[in-house]
Amino acid sequence: MHSSVLNLIDIKNKLNVSIKENQKIPEIIAVSKTFSLEKIIPLLDYGHKNFGENKIQEALSKWSEVKNNYQDLKLHMLGKVQTNKVKFLIPLFDYLHSLDNLKLAEKISKEEIKKNKKIKIFIQVNLGEEEQKNGISLKNLENFYKECKINLNLDIVGLMCLPPKEGEPEKFFEQLKEYSIRYDLSELSMGMSNDFDIASKCGSTFIRIGTKIFGSRT
Repeated sequence: MHSSVLNLIDIKNKLNVSIKENQKIPEIIAVSKTFSLEKIIPLLDYGHKNFGENKIQEALSKWSEVKNNYQDLKLHMLGKVQTNKVKFLIPLFDYLHSLDNLKLAEKISKEEIKKNKKIKIFIQVNLGEEEQKNGISLKNLENFYKECKINLNLDIVGLMCLPPKEGEPEKFFEQLKEYSIRYDLSELSMGMSNDFDIASKCGSTFIRIGTKIFGSRT
């Protein structure tokens, strides 16, 4: 069995142990950015269906043909998206985890109408108010959510965050969960290779794991 499959099974086993009773086990997004299809195909053949990319151009060359051969495959866009790339985003991807500005939201809305396809979207929230990070601030979140949901008719399914490196991630995960409840959103995109177990305990429904599945990037 391929090492990536063994790593995935190990993560699933850890999740089964760590989550609370009656709590939903989060979906694992295998973050496949920079990794070749040689490492990805064993996971697809094993039956894993959620994969994440950070750059649209790389995803187009890697996944366009593969997606036709695996009908259950779900592609998640995790990185920042430029408005001029939205025309490629909508046909290929099923989820966007990084909606962080109104201009992008407006472009997605128009392109969804053109392509007659809707994708599931997470609003990226900048919980730590960090200047170097993208995301909507908490003080602007309610107005932004309403604009996206009501006026632009986007399928906003949840919230996403990258907690500050300083401090405990748990308090930020719990804070994001509170806001998801406030807006009646069912999904939370929280947790990566270094903190997925904490995020899962805090109610994450999608965790984003790369190196712990595929190994280190060269």
